[in-house]
Amino acid sequence: MKLSLGPLLYYWDSERVNAFYDAIAQSPVDIVYLGETVCSRRHLLRLDDWLEVARKLSDAGKEVVLSTQTLIESESDLKTLRKITANPNFRVEANDMGAVRLLANRVPFVAGPTLNIYNPQTLQLLAGMGATRWVMPVEMSAAALADMQQSRPDGMETEVFAYGRLPLAFSARCFTARHHNLQKDDCQFRCLDYENGLTLKTREGQPFLTLNGIQTQSARVYNLLGDFEELRASGVDVVRVSPQAYHSERILHLFRETLEQRLPPGLALSQMEKLMPERPCNGYWHGKPGLDFIPQPALAKSA
Repeated sequence: MKLSLGPLLYYWDSERVNAFYDAIAQSPVDIVYLGETVCSRRHLLRLDDWLEVARKLSDAGKEVVLSTQTLIESESDLKTLRKITANPNFRVEANDMGAVRLLANRVPFVAGPTLNIYNPQTLQLLAGMGATRWVMPVEMSAAALADMQQSRPDGMETEVFAYGRLPLAFSARCFTARHHNLQKDDCQFRCLDYENGLTLKTREGQPFLTLNGIQTQSARVYNLLGDFEELRASGVDVVRVSPQAYHSERILHLFRETLEQRLPPGLALSQMEKLMPERPCNGYWHGKPGLDFIPQPALAKSA
């Protein structure tokens, strides 16, 4: 089983981004996804800058995949998409069907988690177009994944989002700008003020969602580390960690130690709790409400 780092979902300044990936180059991760997937107004790093980061990571022995923007809204977005899909050096993660169309029957690609792959027929269709890896939708359960795995096309890898705030929805409206009574086109780049997104609480003061520009995330942190044995048994090829503002390298190390069976899942999970920006959840994996956390019975013993 391989370990991947998903694309950076938050807006950080270029110095911080470069320092982050310099550290990731030395981390125990196999695959790194790069690029802006949320909002085209986040342009402190342009495509050429991302390609430079990609080259450094590739030189460090990482498999690099360029992720495309999920919601294409303008001709400039489309121009960038064409450049990404035409790049000759790195595989691409397609996050909308426009990207699939540009990649289909031309080069192998990764079918991203926002393509809504919920049945074997869709997976077979994408495999016929050239997809060689698919990322399970974040709200899919382990039982639904097991059904998909039974009819997975030959040569198709399965990747599961296993850690991070869940990307739940995208909108043409920018919720972070709206929070500050700003228009989307004059957002003043307020996302820079929220390194892990802006937490939205209920009237009772409970964290409920996270606003991240046009993206809505969970407030709790999805964490399947305690479900690692089930992930392994289901034939998952890659587990994905989503970057956060702090402790991402340590979290990758804990996943690596668990993956290589050098650390029991329960002990790794207990060590990770103090590194997380919010409480864990794994409800979707168990077919329950997403914000639930269902511990495995054996975890208490292993911890």
